[in-house]
Amino acid sequence: MNDALTYPSDSDLRRLLRFEPDSGAIWLGERRMLLLHTAALAALRQDLIRSVGGEHARRLLTRMGYACGLHDAGFARQTRGGKGLEDMFLVGPQLHMLEGAARVTPVRLKADIEAGQFDGAFRWDDSWEAHAHRTAFGIADEPSCWTLLGYASGYTSAFMGRLILFKETHCAACGDEHCLIEGRPIDEWPDGDAHRHYFEDDSLLDTIDALSQQVEALKTTLSPPVSGGMLVGQSPAFRAAHELMRRAAATQVTVLLTGETGVGKERFARALHAHSDRAQGPFVAVNCAALPTELIEAELFGVEKGAFTGAHASRAGRFERADGGTLFLDEVGDLPLPAQAKLLRVLQDGEIERLGAETGRQVNVRLVAATNVDLLGAVERGLFRRDLLYRLNVYPICIPPLRERIGDIEALAGHLLTRFTAVHNKRLAGFGDRALQTLLHHDWPGNVRELENLVERGVILAPQGGFVEAEHLFPNQPTPPHDSPDGQGRLARQSSDSELALCERILESRTPIAELEAMVLNLAVERSAGNLAGAARLLGMTRAQLAYRLKRNQPGSGDDD
Repeated sequence: MNDALTYPSDSDLRRLLRFEPDSGAIWLGERRMLLLHTAALAALRQDLIRSVGGEHARRLLTRMGYACGLHDAGFARQTRGGKGLEDMFLVGPQLHMLEGAARVTPVRLKADIEAGQFDGAFRWDDSWEAHAHRTAFGIADEPSCWTLLGYASGYTSAFMGRLILFKETHCAACGDEHCLIEGRPIDEWPDGDAHRHYFEDDSLLDTIDALSQQVEALKTTLSPPVSGGMLVGQSPAFRAAHELMRRAAATQVTVLLTGETGVGKERFARALHAHSDRAQGPFVAVNCAALPTELIEAELFGVEKGAFTGAHASRAGRFERADGGTLFLDEVGDLPLPAQAKLLRVLQDGEIERLGAETGRQVNVRLVAATNVDLLGAVERGLFRRDLLYRLNVYPICIPPLRERIGDIEALAGHLLTRFTAVHNKRLAGFGDRALQTLLHHDWPGNVRELENLVERGVILAPQGGFVEAEHLFPNQPTPPHDSPDGQGRLARQSSDSELALCERILESRTPIAELEAMVLNLAVERSAGNLAGAARLLGMTRAQLAYRLKRNQPGSGDDD
C-alpha cells in the first residue's frame, strides 16, 4: 500500500445492498442490516453514559463497533478477495460511508500483513457520534467517537491478525473542525496497554464460556434423565407431542411413535424412558429394518445353545437385556410376520421364548415402538398383523415434521451448534443472518436429522472464530441473484429486451393479472414436482410467501387483491 490513495468504485458494494420489504429485511451480501434513526442511537448512547458512567459506556460502545468491524472485514474478503490488499481493505471505509457513519477520507495507509506492520490515518467529516455527543453533553474534553473507533480497530485487526489500536488525534466532539484517526499495532503506542481492555474479551469469561459449551455438549451426548435428550422446542405442535409423552411416562402403557423419517422418534423414546420410573433400568434400541430377516427372532428373543448350526452358546435377546427398563423397536413395520406373532405373545403374556428353548421366561419390559409407514395400510396389504397393530396402537404419539415447527428451528440449530463446536473443538461466533434465514425457509425433507447433519457440516466448514454462513450449511446450493441498487440505495433494475417483449405480449393478451399469477405459481409447483420450497426458489420468494399466494388464489378464498 502507498500514500496516494483513491477509492475504487463502490458499485460492487451497492449492488449487494438489497431491500426485501416482503420479508421485512435489508441485506448487505449475506448480512442482515438495519436502518436506524441516529436520534435513537444517540439516545441510547446518552442513556448508557448517564446510567453506567462514561468509562463503562465507552467500553460497551467500543466493543459494539469492534464487533461490527470484525463482521465487515469478513465481508470485505468475500467481496474483493480476488483484488489487491488496498482495494480489499478500503471496503471498510467505503462501508462506513454507505452506512452513514461519516465521510471518510484516507490520509495515510501502509500495511504489511506478513511483517505485522500497519500505519494508517483517516479523516472523518460529519461523524454522527461526534455530533450526538456534542448535542447531548456540549464540547467534550476527550475524543468521543467510541463506536467508530471500535469499528476501525476491529476491522483492521481482523485484516492484520493482531490488535491494531486507532486513536482520535482530532475530534469534532472536542470542537475540532473534523475528526482525525491514526492506527498502528497496540504495542507501538506508549499508552497502548491502557486501551487494551476496550477491545479484548475478558479471558476468564472466554474460558468459562468455552467450558460451558463443552459441558452442554456432554449433557446432550449422555442424554440425562432431566432433559431426556435433545428435546428442544416451544412450537404448539411440538408441545402437544411432548405433553402426550410426559403423561405416558408416568404409566406402563405401550406407546407407538409415528412420524416422518428423521423427526426424532428415538429421542422421544429416550425422553419417555428418562421421565418414567424405569429411568434407572436399561434402555435398549433395536432398528428392525437393519436386522437380517433370519436373525430378527434370535436378536429379539435370544437363543439357546444348539438351537441351530453355529449357536455354540446361549445368548439373551434384546427383550431380556431390557428387563426392568424400556425396549424401543424402531421401524416396527418391517418385522416379518413370524416375529410379529412372537411379539404379540410378549405383549399379551409378558413372556418370551428363546429359539430352541422349551420353556418361556418372564420379562418386565416397557415397549415403545416407532414407524414412519402407515401400519393400517400394511394390515390391508397383509404385511402386518391387525391384532398386533391394536396392541401397539394403545397410545399413539405423532411427532410433527420440522417444517411444521418453524419456530423451533433457531433454538434447535443453536443447541446443535453448542454440541458440535465442542465435539470438533471449534470456537464460533454463531450463525450468520442469511444462514438463519436459509434454515427457516428450507423445506426439511430430512427433518431434525437433516438439520443435525447440516449444522455439523457448517461447524466443520466455518472458519475458527467466525460465523456459520449459508454456504457452509448448503455448499452446493447456488447463491441467489441479487438486484442492483441505484446511486440512492433504492433497488433499480434494467429490463432486458426479451423481458420487455414478454411484458408487451402479456399486455396484448389482456389476461387479468390474478390469472397470470395463478398460472405462473401452478407451473412452478408442477415443475418442482409439488415441492413448495423448490417452487419458491424458482420464483425468487420464500416458501411462506408462495403458500400464502397459492391459498389466496384458490377459488372462494375471498381475497381480491
